[in-house]
Amino acid sequence: MAKYLIAPLKTDKMPPGIPYIIGNEAAERFSFYGMNSILVVFMTTRLCDAQGNLAVMSDAQAKARFHEFGFYLYVLPFLGAFLADAVLGKYRTVLYLSFVYCLGHLALALDHTRLGLVIGLGLIALGAGGIKPCVSAIVGDQFGASNQHLLPRVFSWFYFSINFGSAISTLLIRELLERYGPATAFGVPGIFMFVATVIFWAGQRRFVHIPPAGVAGYAKEVFQPENLKALGNLLIVVPFAAMFWALWYQNFSAWVQQATKMDLRLFGHDWLPAQIQTANPIFILILLPLFSYAIYPAIERVYRLTPLRKIGIGLFVTALAFAIVGWIQLRIDAGGKPTILWQILAFVVLTAGEAMVSPTHLEFAYTQAPRRLKSLVMCTYLLAIALGNKFTEVVNDLIDRGTLKLEGARYFFFFVIVMLLTAVLFLFFARFYKGRTYIQDEAAD
Repeated sequence: MAKYLIAPLKTDKMPPGIPYIIGNEAAERFSFYGMNSILVVFMTTRLCDAQGNLAVMSDAQAKARFHEFGFYLYVLPFLGAFLADAVLGKYRTVLYLSFVYCLGHLALALDHTRLGLVIGLGLIALGAGGIKPCVSAIVGDQFGASNQHLLPRVFSWFYFSINFGSAISTLLIRELLERYGPATAFGVPGIFMFVATVIFWAGQRRFVHIPPAGVAGYAKEVFQPENLKALGNLLIVVPFAAMFWALWYQNFSAWVQQATKMDLRLFGHDWLPAQIQTANPIFILILLPLFSYAIYPAIERVYRLTPLRKIGIGLFVTALAFAIVGWIQLRIDAGGKPTILWQILAFVVLTAGEAMVSPTHLEFAYTQAPRRLKSLVMCTYLLAIALGNKFTEVVNDLIDRGTLKLEGARYFFFFVIVMLLTAVLFLFFARFYKGRTYIQDEAAD
């Protein structure tokens, strides 16, 4: 099947499997972000005990548990990568674990206790985490020497589909929770996950399939000196990207809690706090094409914009976003009730940082991955998200225990300082990166 990718002439024709992958990703992201958008609200307002009585968590505890879920969600991709590259292949790994994912949504819809929360989130972490490194790697597998120049554009559209699903779900699912309760609010994302699974299954004959290497062959590939060097080089980026995600993921937790203390009247409508998150996917839908087709080409005329330089600029921009929400919190702490427009401005800045960091790191991880380690190396991108969530979880656990005193605006400015230090260090370490680009048919037998 790999020979399908070998072509002597450059072409602008997209591989036939791409629409199925994009459709699958849009539905799966609707499922994930819809569920994700209401988790903190659910844990602090709707969580029950076995008798059906309210047994909610504190704000700090809910934030800690939310980011703990994020940590496991983005560590389990290592299992999915092993299954995909060594045992089942990417296609079957995604298909099988998608059903596990659906069961997780079902558990959340049926059981609203802490036990149901643990079971549901555990299954979702296994299912969603397991398929994460595979889907993005399948995107790259569809390209070879003749059309590899389309990869940056396709990864941007892939990221576009993520945010298209997210934009709709963060508006809808929070409203469903308010009107119909958690059974419906968690059940609808489950239905969309099933739709995503069907779309992916329908495209099976359109995909280029890279066969698994087998356990022995996989181990041999991993421990080849050149491949170990590639993995080691990519790990240089991980701790810096992790701090980006430590900040970014808080738009689902700390930013939602901040929004409850703001004036949510906008365009003649009283919005729900969790619905303000819709600003992020809406702005990413605008900014990704803007960056790809206007801003990056303009910068390239005067300054060579490498992937690592894009990431470095994005880290500084993310610090600015948290400085804005820190300023908002100062006004809240002083007894004010600022308009939600200020947080929307922070979302614009956060999204600009995301547009520079996330799709760039995603594409970078794929192109720097040796042929049979694509799924494993995509885990370096996901590991960054896991470690970022772990950092935020630990900070909030320490706050909940009274060990760390970061109340009000001090909480946000703490992360501003951490992000600025990270960005400065990244400028230094990025100079030492030595890598090589791998496209599938370059190493074909």
